Amino acid sequence: MTDEHGHTPTQIAERLARRNTGTQLRDIVYGAIDGAVTTFAIVAGVEGAGLSHGVILALGAANILADGFSMAAGNFAGTRAELDDRRRVLDTERRHLRDHRAGELEELRQILQQQGLSGDILDGATEAISHNEERWIALMLTEEYGLARDAPRPIRAALTTFLSFLCAGIVPLLPFVLGLANAFVISVVSTLAVFFLIGAAKSRWSLAPWWRSGLETFLIGSSAAAIAYLVASLFR
Repeated sequence: MTDEHGHTPTQIAERLARRNTGTQLRDIVYGAIDGAVTTFAIVAGVEGAGLSHGVILALGAANILADGFSMAAGNFAGTRAELDDRRRVLDTERRHLRDHRAGELEELRQILQQQGLSGDILDGATEAISHNEERWIALMLTEEYGLARDAPRPIRAALTTFLSFLCAGIVPLLPFVLGLANAFVISVVSTLAVFFLIGAAKSRWSLAPWWRSGLETFLIGSSAAAIAYLVASLFR
């Protein structure tokens, strides 16, 4: 996939009309990595302690549901806090526009000046933006408070985290669910493959080559799993 796009007037107008509400990349990567790491840590820990595969299934299933829900709930609460803070800022700015309009106009002017405008162009831009209160406030949100242009979505963030956790977290358990021979070895290989694939997919949104991003995630996940296995093996 490429980030290139057309630059004719029609193509530009159509692209700008499709309001970009951002991606859920952070929630997907966060949920998937944590799901694979924590579930495999349980698998490796139980295997290292020499316990039965039934224990692996019980603890693994509990982890996927309980820890996955906990992560989703935490992400929901955090995103909801961001949304509440955004609403507070919006209310504050609306009050300031009503009660301190001259000061807010000067603030708008200085923001545009910092962006390189000057003279008649600066005066005209300040006047034009001040005639549209919603766009004026939107500009203040990003430039004065450093908030994202679009409001966060707590429910979508929570669901994305939970589903990513579930999809990646079930991989280490599948060989035991299916009763495969050498289930632990298969679990190790498949989980490490998931770590690498998560990182490789993440490179789509970065400048790093796919193999480097995949290797980075692979090392993070495998290190966590190795620590869990070594600690549990002490109690064998």
